[in-house]
Amino acid sequence: MDQNQDEKAIKLTKKQGQYLTYIYYYTKINGRSPAQSDMQFYFKVSPPSVHQMVLKLEKEGLIERTPRVARSVKVLLDPKLLSKLE
Repeated sequence: MDQNQDEKAIKLTKKQGQYLTYIYYYTKINGRSPAQSDMQFYFKVSPPSVHQMVLKLEKEGLIERTPRVARSVKVLLDPKLLSKLE
């Protein structure tokens, strides 16, 4: 765990933390990352809301994605820093 990750954890909103935790555990349980439609269903939000959150998390350096590859979201934050999923 490096200082950069500690700083990111402090700056996370509750919603960002929930998305990161969901992505991490979904991937761990299913062996692949969630589709945006999976996140839409879980969080009961619109497709544009999920997409904007994914873009924000990527811009903040908390996740990475492979362009034009489905289910390629990877959480870059140390799992120890993730919040509990509500």
